[in-house]
Amino acid sequence: MKIVGIDIFKYEVGYAHGTYVMSGNRIADNEDGTVVRIRTDEGLAGWGEITTLGKVYLPTFPDGIRTALKDLGEALLGADPTNIGKVARIMNGTLMGQEFAKSPIDIACWDILGKSLNRPISALIGGVLNERFPIYEAVPLDRPEAMAEFIQERRRAGINRFQLKVGNNPFDDIARTRASVEAGDFQTVIVADSNGGWSLASAKLALQGLAGLPVYVEQPCRSTADCILAHRGSSVPLVLDESIVNHDEVYRAKYEANAVSVNLKFGKLGGLTNVVKARDLLQELNMAVSVEDMWGGDIITAATSHVAATTRPESLLMTPFFNDWTDGHLANYTPRSAAGFGSAPTASGLGIEVDASRLGQPLFTVGEK
Repeated sequence: MKIVGIDIFKYEVGYAHGTYVMSGNRIADNEDGTVVRIRTDEGLAGWGEITTLGKVYLPTFPDGIRTALKDLGEALLGADPTNIGKVARIMNGTLMGQEFAKSPIDIACWDILGKSLNRPISALIGGVLNERFPIYEAVPLDRPEAMAEFIQERRRAGINRFQLKVGNNPFDDIARTRASVEAGDFQTVIVADSNGGWSLASAKLALQGLAGLPVYVEQPCRSTADCILAHRGSSVPLVLDESIVNHDEVYRAKYEANAVSVNLKFGKLGGLTNVVKARDLLQELNMAVSVEDMWGGDIITAATSHVAATTRPESLLMTPFFNDWTDGHLANYTPRSAAGFGSAPTASGLGIEVDASRLGQPLFTVGEK
């Protein structure tokens, strides 16, 4: 099988709950998504997605991703998309880094591999261990009472895992977290996520104030080094995210930061292949696994669901169905969660049918049109 064409599409991905607010006044309501379709000489096509969360969340932005996709696409023409390792070698030999651009290509190749074997991706990355797994929703940064109301509303829909957006004034964030805890019950899982927004001093104050609450704290400072210093002496379980960008950093997260979990993102790691490798490493290190991406709709939700479904149930801490948060329904809103739980599609590849008519004409095509 050979790649004969790669189509790059742009689509808008809106937030379903109004305005999404993170630390540092980073706001999302309508994001600029990129969808990749890989076409083959045997008629199979695979789909991938990368949707950023603004331009100051992680070191990437849509136009940069699309420029990199041109070079990667030209290098991959004629390659066998089912040879995942060879595709990775070609991409790494074409561009150093640029994992955010490599991610949708890697996902699309897994989609083709699954379709060629008539098996879902979950069957190819270890097999389903979670027929049904709990999902979380993010709680936008707001007044404590508003965040508590958001949790109460989503709990009525069956959601009972939440990632609170904090990272501004530490005393306000302590109040936000306390109100959120009070809005849940003893089974509610809460992660207070600063997204690297606290200074070292603010993180120290916040962690002192969160002591004794049944919560995790995620990425208190921007760098791993500052997270280590901020967390020193704290009993609050630590999750790292944005600063963990490769497998070496996973070891550092455990043995230097004393983190209990790492939040794995497809874009940071370059796609499904490396997310699965990092997931397996976390499990072997007896750490909890969180898996997601920056943003997105049905395509990235399907990819996430296959990883979550093949993760040990006792290891899975947090995973979202982004298509519940957004209007990015390119595959008729599938996969779809139910009462706070998700599952992986059972059809071949990603297990979804993308409606290309909803995307319009490609921004550009590499290879055959």
